Amino acid sequence: MDSGKDGFLQRFKWHTVIICAALVIVVLLSVFTDIFQTDEANRLRLLVIMLGVLIILSALLTMLSRVFKIVDALQDFSAKLKEVTGAMEKIHAGLAQIDRSTRVSEAAKAIAFRDADKQSLREAVFDKLQQQDFDAAQEIIDEIAKRPEYEELAKQLRTQAEKYHTATDQERLNQVIAHIEKLFEHCQWAKASAQIEGLIKAYPDSKQAKAMRHKLFDKKQQHKGILLAAWDDAVKRQETDRSLEILKELDLYLTPNEALALQEAARDVFRTKLHNLGVQFGIAVTERRWANALGTGRQIIKDFPNSRMSEEIREKLGVLKQNVQLHDS
Repeated sequence: MDSGKDGFLQRFKWHTVIICAALVIVVLLSVFTDIFQTDEANRLRLLVIMLGVLIILSALLTMLSRVFKIVDALQDFSAKLKEVTGAMEKIHAGLAQIDRSTRVSEAAKAIAFRDADKQSLREAVFDKLQQQDFDAAQEIIDEIAKRPEYEELAKQLRTQAEKYHTATDQERLNQVIAHIEKLFEHCQWAKASAQIEGLIKAYPDSKQAKAMRHKLFDKKQQHKGILLAAWDDAVKRQETDRSLEILKELDLYLTPNEALALQEAARDVFRTKLHNLGVQFGIAVTERRWANALGTGRQIIKDFPNSRMSEEIREKLGVLKQNVQLHDS
């Protein structure tokens, strides 16, 4: 509420107190006057009436006091509601800006998810074909065809299903191997391994099927060699971020001894990355770019949770958040 309303309430409170006080004085004067002018029986009756009036006035004052407290609480609530409304408006504006800035990236994500979805659908159909469950494979293809963006995929899968259905055992074996080869190309080793084991189970006497185990091992080793070469190149060029990305993927391929051999080089990369983030954090604080400082600080805590720098920043997160809020307000 505004100051005009506050002044009105204050005047109203004082008017109430003055009226109550005047009523008390009038009643007291009237009663005491009657007491001195009446006999003993009437005096007792007047005293009882006076006591009743005083009780009523006391109850009235108590009720008014509670009413004023409720009014004060409503004032506080109104003020807080205005603050919350302002904060929500800021949040809404920030979300709108984020939404505008991420539309392009969301579109890119949608394309990526669609590609991954297509691959999953191909695998679902192929699994049913391998199980000789042609009706189930056809049902999946029919469902895929209902979506306009997947009409071309449905046509391809129908052609594949027909070829598989009418193929000889050797032709089916070749089709499964071709599918596994595609999994190799996308480094989907776990799926490829499952397909190979299913293939060997379906064709236990096939040397071609058993040879796929060795091919899987060779393909993984070949990809590991590519990653190691890329790692060495990134380290020599001091490309810290790229080194860390490669290292995360490479970790899936390394034996314990190989990981131990790369440990020291990996430590140097992590030290460099932590140092660079620390410099960025310090510059942001010096230049009072609190939002950047807070973001960098959180990244340090996330990527290097056990470092001393992370502990120090964690202790100052509250102050950084306050500075961001003050700067944005």
